[in-house]
Formats: sequence, C-alpha cells, structure tokens
Amino acid sequence: MLTYPAIDPVAFSLGPFQVHWYGLMYLIGFLAAWRLALKRSERPWSPVRRKQVEDLVVYCAFGVILGGRFGYVIFYNPEKWLSDPLWLFRVWEGGMAFHGGLIGVLIALWLYTRHIQGSFLALGDFVAPMVPIGLGLGRLGNFIGQELWGRPTDSFLGMVFPNDPLQLPRHPSQLYEALLEGLVLFLVLMWFSRKPRSAGMVGGLFVSLYAVFRFVVEFVRSPDNHIGFDLFDWMTRGQLLCLPMFALGGTVMLWAWWRGRATSTAV
Repeated sequence: MLTYPAIDPVAFSLGPFQVHWYGLMYLIGFLAAWRLALKRSERPWSPVRRKQVEDLVVYCAFGVILGGRFGYVIFYNPEKWLSDPLWLFRVWEGGMAFHGGLIGVLIALWLYTRHIQGSFLALGDFVAPMVPIGLGLGRLGNFIGQELWGRPTDSFLGMVFPNDPLQLPRHPSQLYEALLEGLVLFLVLMWFSRKPRSAGMVGGLFVSLYAVFRFVVEFVRSPDNHIGFDLFDWMTRGQLLCLPMFALGGTVMLWAWWRGRATSTAV
C-alpha cells in the first residue's frame, strides 16, 4: 500500500489570507499556458499573433472560472443552488466542473473569434494543447487537498487519505487523472499539432481523448456522495457527461478530415 505524503493544502498565508495549493495550481497552469502560447504563436500557421496571446489567455481564464463554477452548480448540485441561489457565488466553498469549464472556454473562444474576426476551429486547435497543463496541475491540487479520491481497493496502489472518515485504502485517482488528462494528453496533442492540420482536428482530438481518459478513470474514482450512480447503477455523472463529448469530438474530427480531403482533391 502506498503512503499518502503529508502535504499542507495551504501553500502559504498572508496574514488572515490563505493561499491553497489548488488555487495556486490554477495560476501556475495559466502562466505556463501563456508562455507556451507565446512560443506557438510564432508558427506561420498560428491563428493569433504574439501580441494577441495575452488577451486570449484572459478570455480563456474567465471562461474556465465562470464555466467551471456554473457547470458544477448545474451539472452536479442544482438542488442546492435552487434552495440557496447565493451559493453560486461562494466559490471559496469549493465546486468546479471540467465539463462546465469546457463550455465556458468554448464560449470565450467564440467571443474572441468575433473580436479578431478569425476562425473558431483554428483558434480551438491553437488552445487545445495548452489545456492539459492546467488539467494535470489541477488534479495535483485535488490530490494535495485530498479531494475527489478513488474507490476502495486492496491493490498495491491503495492509499489511505488522512481526511477519509472511513480510513480505507483508496485509488489515488487524482494522480491517474493527472497522468492521463495532463501529461499523456499534453504529449499526444503537442505531437499531433507539430504540423498544420485541417481546422478542427486538434480540438476534436482533445475533446475525444479527454472523454476517453475521464470515462476510464471514473471506474476507480468515487462518485459524488450526493449523486451516486446515474445510469445502469454503474455509470457516474462524469461518465455520462463524457458520452456527448466523445461524440462531439469524433464528429468534429471526421468533418475536419472530410473537409481537408475535399480541399486537397479540389486542388
């Protein structure tokens, strides 16, 4: 059995103000994405220039935060929101959802595309390889904060989280997600986007692969206590939300492939 490392979820304090590792991971993720975006904006086929990157990152940051919060409230706890509408704004109580953050980023990209009069799909392809950086760091923040742990297990990968009231060996599912949704997804997208692709291919691959990785890890991740299982008494809310993601990503990739093939044939 693995031993949980004793890590204080509070990174540092400034008087009464506490900075948690989870929030710090978000900040590091945005900074790393900004630096990578600056580098990638120098490519000849980049849909944005270097001077536009800062505005793009700001748009996406608002999309992640607002979308992530709204998504958690709507997808995972609408009953609490209806009984306490102001809970939506008490973000310090926790509660962010990737699927909501994705919708928020897509809306932000659409707004920014209108602002610069560019291509929505091309801009999505540009942003997609940067997203796994934040995803991986965010899952590490979950691990440090002892949130979203896995289901009980008797395998050698089991780990007892100090905050677990049952004190059971559990899968460190946050680390599995950090590996798949973070590192692996980042490497695949960086490799795939190393040369020009039909608009929509990179973004579609990101959406599809994330859906697959998240769906698989959900089998060892504990479902939300107030939700349990949604479908067939084994499918979690996260898995259910991944199904339309996979269909959307695959459809976009097929459309982009067909469009690129038709263009090359016409030429």
